[in-house]
Amino acid sequence: MSRRTSAMPSSESNSVPPPKDGGKTKQETLLYEAQGHFSMVRALHLADYVTEMNVSAVFSTMRYCLGDPTNYRPIWYAIGLMQLGLWFDFADGKIARWRKKSSLMGQELDSLADLISFGLSPAVVAFALGLRTGLDHLLLTFFVLCGLTRLARFNVTVANLPKDGTGKSKYFEGTPIPTSLYVDYFMGYWVYKGWTHENLPLGVAFEGTFLEFHPIALMFVLHGCLMISKTLRIPKI
Repeated sequence: MSRRTSAMPSSESNSVPPPKDGGKTKQETLLYEAQGHFSMVRALHLADYVTEMNVSAVFSTMRYCLGDPTNYRPIWYAIGLMQLGLWFDFADGKIARWRKKSSLMGQELDSLADLISFGLSPAVVAFALGLRTGLDHLLLTFFVLCGLTRLARFNVTVANLPKDGTGKSKYFEGTPIPTSLYVDYFMGYWVYKGWTHENLPLGVAFEGTFLEFHPIALMFVLHGCLMISKTLRIPKI
């Protein structure tokens, strides 16, 4: 996760002046003045392409929803891709430091990819495995929105957090969004045991009413609350 830069204004004119805040770097000039359909690609570096590989699990889950519910192969692919997303999340930063190149686009891509890999994807897998009542939808939506809010807060406040001798923040406020991988491990165990759909752990509460939901969905609510906590501080390793 990296700090978000300020949003850049849009314009309908063919020539857009660079920002007037003194930050006239080569990348900013390229982003503002480059023309052509694929000019944006020139603003990306190798690390950014690694970041963008973070977003594949959702499509594998959709394949499961469209196929045989007893064929869990697409779900295993989705869970595996979410684990791989953590590697991509670490690798993009290491590649950027190794090549001594980073981009303004990459700072934005990092948070957006984290939201998809560790926020949206686990919720989509949970839906595919059977958390499909109306209240389930609200609880899963709460989880995704907590992840979104957590990333936005990180981008805004990271510059003000206490730093160590290397310039890195000493701690996270709330659990980092990649910790949702623990939820993925639970769901992988459900699939391994065949605990899906009508066999989900803890069953269904208030069945047949408008309050019908799966109590196991509260696991997502708990994790969402931990992500947005202001008082919970997780030391950086």
